Amino acid sequence: MQTVRKRPRSNHLDLAQRILEAVRRGGFRSGDRLPEQQIATLCSVSRTPVRAALQLLADQGVVHREKTSGFTLAVDPSGATGAVSELPPAEESRLAESILRDRAARRLDDTVTASALSRRYQTDKRTVLKSLKILEAENWIEKAPGQSWLFQAAQDGPEAAAESYDFRLMLEPAALTAPGFKADEAQATALRLGMEALLASPESGFDVREFQRLDMAFHAMIAQGAANRFVGQSLEDHLRLRRLPGMLHGVNVFRLKQSTREHLAILDQIEAGQFEAAADLMRLHLRLSRSQRPQAASRGAPVLPATAQAIRGRR
Repeated sequence: MQTVRKRPRSNHLDLAQRILEAVRRGGFRSGDRLPEQQIATLCSVSRTPVRAALQLLADQGVVHREKTSGFTLAVDPSGATGAVSELPPAEESRLAESILRDRAARRLDDTVTASALSRRYQTDKRTVLKSLKILEAENWIEKAPGQSWLFQAAQDGPEAAAESYDFRLMLEPAALTAPGFKADEAQATALRLGMEALLASPESGFDVREFQRLDMAFHAMIAQGAANRFVGQSLEDHLRLRRLPGMLHGVNVFRLKQSTREHLAILDQIEAGQFEAAADLMRLHLRLSRSQRPQAASRGAPVLPATAQAIRGRR
């Protein structure tokens, strides 16, 4: 009989991500030991949750566990940034995704209660409340008077989607060109590897969920690299609204692959320090995404690499 794998707790998933960040900042290399007490000190937690988080990373092959010597780093930490996203989600995170999915499909009203959600999803009220807290932290829902929770307005219609693109056209190029922009090098490398692997996949096997993960991570990198804290925070807050399930409905694989090439072209300019060129390419990328008309892109030829070359030629 097959053993059902227990879902990890959300705090262990969060801590696993923090451990990856801590070992990357600390200059750890593949093969280095990861003493539980040292990791606990770096992450300001006790040893007990550290052991559970390290085991999650061991399940993903990021660290290696020896019975006698404990945990050692099995990979370069800069290349393991997506490892936690591949872990099975915590129960409350899975439920939060189900609530968002049903909200997007109009199966839930503007106002809900924890008791009603508990009955609907046949789960305990404690898990429901944790899920609602996750959604509240991401500005999807807010506590209303009494026992009710109120969903925030989302960009789930053509008018709202157009306003979203207008907002991003104002701020994302500005984030790139304002003095002090700096992209995280390890994150940029991991994104490039992920996007190149996605482009290498056949159209029939194109992973839309992986595209969405990389797309979100790419635009999050832009927001996090902004030197102006208000621009960066506004973009990060807005980015959460784009996580609504079904946002890519109706967009064909050709456009998603083209969008990935555009991301890579923008990344080329960022890594070269050509932020004005990166901003020009970002504007074109957002306008093409808004129109969702891939036929406008030179009959299927990747548009942005050529555009990038033309921009470089003018400088």
